[in-house]
Amino acid sequence: MHAALLLLADSRLPAGGHGHSGGVEEAVRVGAIHDLPSLAAFLRGRLATTGLVTAALAASACEYGSSASRTGWIRLNAEADARTSSPAQRDASRTQGRLLLRTARRIWPSPALDVLAESLPQGAHHPVALGAVASAAGCVPGEAALAAAYTAVTGPATAAVRLLGLDPVAVHGLLADLAPDLERIAATVPTGWEALPAHAAPALDLLAERHIRAELRLFVS
Repeated sequence: MHAALLLLADSRLPAGGHGHSGGVEEAVRVGAIHDLPSLAAFLRGRLATTGLVTAALAASACEYGSSASRTGWIRLNAEADARTSSPAQRDASRTQGRLLLRTARRIWPSPALDVLAESLPQGAHHPVALGAVASAAGCVPGEAALAAAYTAVTGPATAAVRLLGLDPVAVHGLLADLAPDLERIAATVPTGWEALPAHAAPALDLLAERHIRAELRLFVS
């Protein structure tokens, strides 16, 4: 495993990831998540849908890497757009991608990252930016997929600890139970335009749209 992968997956990377709950804040508000078992079900469902799609997009962006053109980045970002039904989720993903790219261009300067930033001034979707940054940092597509799948569940898990006061050790136990699934996704996720999965999560879409309209929010998404 490339050491840069640890930096990319670290929540302390100054790219704004800690401000997003991945749907958990609204799920807590409506009572869908209220204890460890309900959080475990949420994380497994998120990993099997959004997590799988973001892992595939990140792997594809990483594979594209240094050979990327402006047209190619725009096309891959459009694929991410097509797989994100909720406008609120699209905005959150672009915000995260823009912040990640801004940070990464200082840490891992790369012509490919410059082209990506110039091609999508409104912000690349987070998994696209993550895959591009992983490539610039020397990672391979499977590692980019692992980072994307990992952040798809660890961010929401951390948010649940903050929102519900759950035992952080017990929550990390849930994440440890997901480790085999994370490794499986990283090892088998498809790349390329034709093979990208399109697993939908309508409940997450609805939660995102409710969340953006809430009067009081601790998290951006």
